[in-house]
Amino acid sequence: MSRIGKLPISLPSGVQVSVDNENTVTVKGPKGTLTQQVDRDITVATEDGNVVVTRPTEQKRHKAMHGLYRALINNMVTGVSAGYEHKLELVGVGYKAALNGKALELSLGYSHNVYLAMPPEVSATAVTEKGKNPIVTLTSIDKQLVGQVAAKIRSLRKVEPYKGKGVRFVGEIVRRKAGKTAAKK
Repeated sequence: MSRIGKLPISLPSGVQVSVDNENTVTVKGPKGTLTQQVDRDITVATEDGNVVVTRPTEQKRHKAMHGLYRALINNMVTGVSAGYEHKLELVGVGYKAALNGKALELSLGYSHNVYLAMPPEVSATAVTEKGKNPIVTLTSIDKQLVGQVAAKIRSLRKVEPYKGKGVRFVGEIVRRKAGKTAAKK
């Protein structure tokens, strides 16, 4: 059995899971509702406060789908109950972040500002304190979407290894390199 797939998903209080005829799983919780289409071979059932995902055979495809859909449903349950949050730090002189309606305005050392439209499911806040780097916080119930938006923001100015400037996740360790002066002797 799949080590991930065989684990039951415990439902927190206030979270309801329903499966319809087309094998679409709907998870409702205090923060919102998420839906996921599940492969027709995989069966999803709720048993006394737990969600159990089972597969019909030991085929390689069924084994892969078993763990995948169990993880996706678990992420949905966590999202509608607790939510997901990503924090990005802008390191560099003159780097700024501001929120204009649903668009995030980033000043990342280019000759122009970068505007990024936020999806309606993701909420963003930009905090700038004196003497500290600006921090952009992204929150959503959809783990996949909030991670994708965070990766997109990070890709606008990746951290370079010499000075450490760029957009990074809070707590991310950047491997630094020595400059040309280290080679001279």
